[in-house]
Amino acid sequence: MEKKRIFLTRRLHDFALKELKEKYHVEVHSGKIPIPKSKLRSKIKDIDGLICFPYDRIDSELIETAKNLKVISTYSVGFDHIDTRCAKKNKIRVGYTPEVLTDATADLAFSLMTDILRRVSEGDRIIRSGRWTVIYGAYDYVGWDLQGKTLGIFGLGRIGSTLAKRANAFDMKIIYHNRKPIPKSMEKKLNVRYATFDKLISNSDIISIHVPHTEHTDKLFDKKIFAKMKRTAFLVNTARGKIINEKDLVEALKKKTIAGAALDVFEKEPIDKNHPLTKLQNVVLAPHIGSSTEETRTKMAQLTVKNLNLGINGKKPIYSVGY
Repeated sequence: MEKKRIFLTRRLHDFALKELKEKYHVEVHSGKIPIPKSKLRSKIKDIDGLICFPYDRIDSELIETAKNLKVISTYSVGFDHIDTRCAKKNKIRVGYTPEVLTDATADLAFSLMTDILRRVSEGDRIIRSGRWTVIYGAYDYVGWDLQGKTLGIFGLGRIGSTLAKRANAFDMKIIYHNRKPIPKSMEKKLNVRYATFDKLISNSDIISIHVPHTEHTDKLFDKKIFAKMKRTAFLVNTARGKIINEKDLVEALKKKTIAGAALDVFEKEPIDKNHPLTKLQNVVLAPHIGSSTEETRTKMAQLTVKNLNLGINGKKPIYSVGY
């Protein structure tokens, strides 16, 4: 019997490719990243399974072209790059990789928060550029303590809850906003307090974003929101770049409407070296590395393959969207 056909929009770990090649006819895209839509359109027509990444836009046009496709397995916790409704309509399984990257992403969010408050990356830039010429005095180059600060977590899901555990160890006050509050018993366990969105915005010293990008959260953080934040407040984003209006954020940072921001995600990735954010000192920038640990990336690859194997055989992936 002829092997089923699998296409990967980018190379995965060697162990994952080895497993796939034992079962399927496998083709891996090499060249420009993300894969050009024209090439993906030509490949998706005849394949049984697709492994993609969060920057690959799998829209309805592509899905409708895929006459044999049984599963889309994305190497990511997010799936907003896939038209899941169209996939469901065409009885195509969609698998994704949550939970395994929870700790790594929460750790990065906390690292970014510590970095921007204590001005670590800014200090690194000062030293590398030869601008550290005198020993700092009592009032020079001061940052801020984490202890006693109010952390506002926007989206208390897996990652947000794990971040709360980290913040408790630093004696921070934690408030959160979800569409609906979590059970009181869970609030007590995590030592968090529910707040309306407006209260979260106005009362937090640091706001950390942990919600998906949807039509409701698209560019939600704009100049109106920044104006409601404390002038001493910081914004941390390890979720999706399009949740923030970057043009408005740049203005807020320039005018010191807010104190600073630490970002792992951006509206368009990778950002250009001349992007306005790169010219500001009160911002820390990371190249979308929320899940970038050896352990986490390995687990993600394992789960991506498992989801693919299940979906291609008509079974529900371990983590499934829609159908």
